[in-house]
Amino acid sequence: MADYDLIIRGGEIHDGSGAPGRIGDVAISGDCIVAIGSVTGSAAEEIDATGHIVTPGFVDVHTHYDGQATWEQRMTPSSGHGVTSVVMGNCGVGFAPCKPDQHAMLVALMEGVEDIPEVVMTAGLPWNWETFPDYLDALAARQLDIDVAAQLPHSALRVYVMGERGARREPPTDADLAQMRALTAEAIRAGALGVTTSRNMLHRTRAGELAPSLNSPEDELLALAAGLRDAGAGVYQLIADIFGEADDEFALMRRVAEAAGRPLSFSLLQMATGDADGWRKYLRALETANADGVTIHGQVYPRPVGLLFGLDLSFHPFSLHPSFRPLADLPLAEKVAALREPALRARLLAEAPDDTNPFFLQIVAASTATYLMGEPPVYDPAPDDRLDRIAERQGRTAAEVAYDLLIENDGRNILFLPGANYRDGNLDAAREMCTHPDTIIGLGDGGAHYGLICDASFPTFYLTHFVRDAGPDRAVPLPAAIRSLTAVPAAAVGLGDRGLLAPGYKADLNVIDLDGLVLHAPAMVRDLPAGGKRLRQLADGYAVTIKSGKVTYRRGVPTGALPGRLVRGAQTV
Repeated sequence: MADYDLIIRGGEIHDGSGAPGRIGDVAISGDCIVAIGSVTGSAAEEIDATGHIVTPGFVDVHTHYDGQATWEQRMTPSSGHGVTSVVMGNCGVGFAPCKPDQHAMLVALMEGVEDIPEVVMTAGLPWNWETFPDYLDALAARQLDIDVAAQLPHSALRVYVMGERGARREPPTDADLAQMRALTAEAIRAGALGVTTSRNMLHRTRAGELAPSLNSPEDELLALAAGLRDAGAGVYQLIADIFGEADDEFALMRRVAEAAGRPLSFSLLQMATGDADGWRKYLRALETANADGVTIHGQVYPRPVGLLFGLDLSFHPFSLHPSFRPLADLPLAEKVAALREPALRARLLAEAPDDTNPFFLQIVAASTATYLMGEPPVYDPAPDDRLDRIAERQGRTAAEVAYDLLIENDGRNILFLPGANYRDGNLDAAREMCTHPDTIIGLGDGGAHYGLICDASFPTFYLTHFVRDAGPDRAVPLPAAIRSLTAVPAAAVGLGDRGLLAPGYKADLNVIDLDGLVLHAPAMVRDLPAGGKRLRQLADGYAVTIKSGKVTYRRGVPTGALPGRLVRGAQTV
């Protein structure tokens, strides 16, 4: 009889603590690591990791798999990039709690805020819940390729409590606040990992209506904080007003964190326009708050938070033009054929976009200040390669250049708009934020933005761009990078049973060929309910991914094992 279920032998172990890597073995029994170092004895299965690094499974604390986890078992694209645990329900949006007559409103909200097609949610969501504890019970019955933890979304909670008044963003009554507080505590006690809200004025339904949580008064945000305090557990996630003053926004977040007595985190980006040093103001405020014992983290992203445009994607420079709308739902080949017609080309180049959602108009307006994304994708393009600058050199308009690029390559070309975290052709701010002691790398947004953003691949990008391929004076040390993808995010949200390779910890691991790690360009696939489309981004170099002691992926190919489950609340070893 074998001594262990699985032994990974001879790899360079990076245990997530930040300590230097060392050659050794990892032994697993059941879903736990039981020995590490030089392991004697036998196992039912052995994996030769010679020449590879062995790491804890990666943890992404900012995703939107709230719907996807109810209709499919693989949490792609995250699980294809070494991620074994995710936290969902961010940004104040989700599907629970929800009364039967509120389904359409939440679907419309997720369609607008998170770019998930309405038809996909209508076909995919089982709606076998009403309260948040009901939703957790529904998730607990699921078998997945990774673990998921859920947070209570403020917009759904507000509408559940206030009905149409909540959707119209009317002020809450004292009774409303008391009920939101009580339901927050109830959700945490049932296993929610935290509560989330958004103050981002760009969060709207597809029709342009603001998300219910926006403009919520401070006493409402404090009611959610009081619910955390009542439960004595949980974290608070918030998206600040990106148009607000950094000092004012952080002061509000600090008051919320102090009222909750619980950790708070917020999305932190270097904005493409506006205050060039706003992100540094936030970092300084983080340092002060944490030194004072108020635990606040910035959720940061290691490359541009960029938008993708293409004929088969949600947006492109002509997607909101009246003459394009009849083509929108055609197969890609038919779109390209139509767009090659000179008369249609002339009409589209002469028209302007039209839509009721001002954010969508802003997106399209920016879509010609983009770069052609190649294979492999370049996320720090040279400024001179921007389409409008190419157009200037050629004596053409940016729209003409974009049009011609979009119909090349059978219509599969993707244009990339590097938004936040990119200025003057470099990612220096992203590197500085990611290596700051008071930040968490995350913001993968997996499960959302199916046709506009494909950011769940960030672990692969971080390990290649900032670790392996950076110059010796710029590289993030590998042990520190692994720690920032594993132990740091796990600890920040209370998942203390994972993120480290040590006896007693969850057996979530990656065996990675770091030299062979390659990130491919995103591509559109049709594999969602009702034939819905989503961007998929693949990687080479993940030799083996292990979740709870079971091999789930070998060289990117799923094994069929589905050991992932709902994680209820904070965890300890």
